[in-house]
Amino acid sequence: MIVNFSIFTLFLSIFISSANAEATLSVSPTTLKRSGDIVTIQWSDVESPSALDWLGIYSPPNSSHDHFIGYKFLNASSTWTSGFGSITLPLTNLRSDYAFRIFRWTQSEIDTKHLDHDQNPLPGTKHLLAESEKVTFGSAVDKAEQIHLAFENKPNRMQITFVAGDGEERFVKYGEAKDLLGNTAAARGIRYDREQMCNAPANSTIGWRDPGWIFHTVLKNLNPAVRNYYQIGSESKGWSEIYSFISRDMYAQETRAFIFGDMGCATPYKTFIRTQEESKSTVKWILRDIEALGDKPSFVSHIGDISYARGYSWVWDEFFAQIEPIASKVPYHVCIGNHEYDFPAQPWKPDWAASIYGNDGGGECGVPYSLKFNMPGNSSESTGTKAPMTRNLYYSYDAGSVHFLSISTETNFLEGGTQYEFIKRDLESVNRKKTPFVVVQGHRPMYTTSNEVRDTTIRQKMIEHLEPLFVKNEVTLALWGHVHRYERFCPISNNTCGKQWKGSPVHLVVGMGGQDWQSIWAVRPNHPDLPIFPQPEESMYRTGEFGYTRLVANKDKLTVSFVGNHDGEVHDTVEMLATGEVISGSKDDTKSSNTASAPAPVEVTSGSKDDTESSNTQTVPASAKLVGKSGPSDDGSWFIKGAGLMFMGVVVGFIGGYFTGLKKGSSSRSRWIPVKSEEI
Repeated sequence: MIVNFSIFTLFLSIFISSANAEATLSVSPTTLKRSGDIVTIQWSDVESPSALDWLGIYSPPNSSHDHFIGYKFLNASSTWTSGFGSITLPLTNLRSDYAFRIFRWTQSEIDTKHLDHDQNPLPGTKHLLAESEKVTFGSAVDKAEQIHLAFENKPNRMQITFVAGDGEERFVKYGEAKDLLGNTAAARGIRYDREQMCNAPANSTIGWRDPGWIFHTVLKNLNPAVRNYYQIGSESKGWSEIYSFISRDMYAQETRAFIFGDMGCATPYKTFIRTQEESKSTVKWILRDIEALGDKPSFVSHIGDISYARGYSWVWDEFFAQIEPIASKVPYHVCIGNHEYDFPAQPWKPDWAASIYGNDGGGECGVPYSLKFNMPGNSSESTGTKAPMTRNLYYSYDAGSVHFLSISTETNFLEGGTQYEFIKRDLESVNRKKTPFVVVQGHRPMYTTSNEVRDTTIRQKMIEHLEPLFVKNEVTLALWGHVHRYERFCPISNNTCGKQWKGSPVHLVVGMGGQDWQSIWAVRPNHPDLPIFPQPEESMYRTGEFGYTRLVANKDKLTVSFVGNHDGEVHDTVEMLATGEVISGSKDDTKSSNTASAPAPVEVTSGSKDDTESSNTQTVPASAKLVGKSGPSDDGSWFIKGAGLMFMGVVVGFIGGYFTGLKKGSSSRSRWIPVKSEEI
């Protein structure tokens, strides 16, 4: 009887203990080596699980409950309804430890005033269920990360910028042999502080995180078009892995570049702002192209709206971690955009721009952009605040047969201003025998057929002040971002199509790098019937598909090709000959014709929210024909020349693109078939 009573007591105690069990949270491993290392977060004993139970991600670990850097709902785990589960996350080195917390959030506690950037309620922190131990990067916080390259004013140099956890001097060892890095360049660090931010959230306790130390140095006396190996660190802090790049060739006639705008970055969690999942595909396909090039030099140009951090500083870390596989191999150039800079008290804001320049920078007022990047040239302007000078505004460089000019649409570009004088002098001084083609890049477009009503005045000012310089100095091509679509115009000046790029530059909007917010196309006025989104005659090709452009040039011809992220293939091409002739076509166009001179407008459905709500159309004049791709390098297919050694990589990339397309559903190949309608 005593034995039976003891057994009963034991079972009762187990039952009571189980009924009163508290939720537990653990993480493994607890020490990481570099950004991208994966942790597994496990939980158990979550009583009466709810679909609103969530996991908070914190760095530093002592952050208050509502100061998370991100969150995920527990229902991301297949076993969440049983009160236990796990989530795996790659973590980026923020130079501080991480910790995790589980909260219960109830329907009655949803606060419609506590919203994220997309007006979704942020999760509540009233009921803490469990906390994890810390996860640390240990000594890795002092290792060089976020490595990115850029051209320098002299062609036999290369700039390197990176981030580390402390300000102790670092070095870059480099040379042409991987096992003999005989040259050394010292790198010294700088940093910025919360007090130098202009507004919230950048200067708030929620948005601010320690940005670490930003290091910069220049590698000198590089031989042209040679692979250089380099390693970053110090004897006391340790050394990075060995990276490499192809040095610039001042004598080269060929040019290869990857150009896009508005890419942003993806995060493995939800946060206060929208992040750009599609950016991962852009990086994937560009990396494929760079690797296929082998020892041929190339570079990237990202035309504004870089990280979309908008005042949440850790998003910059996520961005640089994402692009490092590209930016550590080829120069990564940038233009300033509204989401890097715009703030209410910015020093240049004429009356006509009062509604254009707002607080799109999230209080950063250009500080992270100015210090985290180092572009050629030395342009700078005062912010009018405690912030350091805004840099990397306008600059130029030669690459092969092309002269590139980057400008700022966020600061004064009107005639009589410092930037205008720089643009004028630069365009007038181009040696057209050396660089027969001139490409201008800036963030806000001079031409677009999207419904960007707010920017109407700035486009008019650009046409009034900048376009005459472009026309007079025979700019070949103007590339713009800001509108999150791809659109190619005819050779155009003063809103009128011309016959050649000499006197009428070709304009391309290439803001389709990753940001998924889409403005609708401009609506036909006073026209209640379809098509309500007509494609104007000057718009030769437009789509809402994500992707990037490849630019390829030699002394005779400059070719730009649009690559779609859904399959990694070329879907539009335009060729500009040194004679001034413009030949345009797209992949789909070649099915119907491959001769003639007058290109027809081509529009493809994109599957974006706004496109599916609209009736996108294409107007094709009966007399119009398109010139398709011809010749071995016309369409940018240079990236697979000599690709025997890269065959398996290309196959893997194709398969990855295929399954990505299947996953997207609406992003099938049929999206690229032009939608035709009667002329109205």
